[in-house]
Amino acid sequence: MPRTVLVFSGGDRPSPGHIAALPEVDYVVAADSGIDRAHEAGYVVDLGVGDFDSVTAMGYVEAERAGTRLIRHARDKNETDLELAMIEALAERPDHIIVLGVDGGRPDHYLANLALLADRRFAGASVDAWVHGAEVAIVHEQRSFTGRVEDTLSLLPIGGDARGVRTSGLHYPLNGETLAAGSPRGVSNFFSAPVAVVSVEQGTLLVIRPDRTPDPSRAQDDVRRAIR
Repeated sequence: MPRTVLVFSGGDRPSPGHIAALPEVDYVVAADSGIDRAHEAGYVVDLGVGDFDSVTAMGYVEAERAGTRLIRHARDKNETDLELAMIEALAERPDHIIVLGVDGGRPDHYLANLALLADRRFAGASVDAWVHGAEVAIVHEQRSFTGRVEDTLSLLPIGGDARGVRTSGLHYPLNGETLAAGSPRGVSNFFSAPVAVVSVEQGTLLVIRPDRTPDPSRAQDDVRRAIR
């Protein structure tokens, strides 16, 4: 049965509409002040991780009272708190990881977080981030997306060129082509059919859907929710 892990970082707050549209999840991980974000969204955190220098005292105590497993790391460390949370999420052997709060208001943090989510260490699961009303999906090999005809979808290479990119169900098709790192060629494509498929032979793509309200009815997201 598919297994989904929800990861809260301490950045932007998801809207109530996006929280309501979240698919059911099996396990909740929070990175530091992501504990506060999870509580605000009505979730009990299964695992909190980080140096805990930004979580509120109330949030930390509430997590302790709820039986949350808390793993404290030294403040001086090589990994970011989100990286530690992603490592713990992957240890649950999920099919799907959803990440909230990746934009903490600093462009260096935001870009580093997107690069982290695209790291091939996490390629064993489908990884999505929801940020400011947009959905960012990571494509290492192939993924399918459902949407309305004319919904916008952009394909951006990350970490280098994306080679052998193929699409179906998009207005501007790609047939084994290269999207060069730094090129805006993949920006503002859009659905020409209810289902689009994006694949890449070498490299990694960010598939960004602006103004996207996630659809919990997608088959690949049919999992159990962990609010309790």
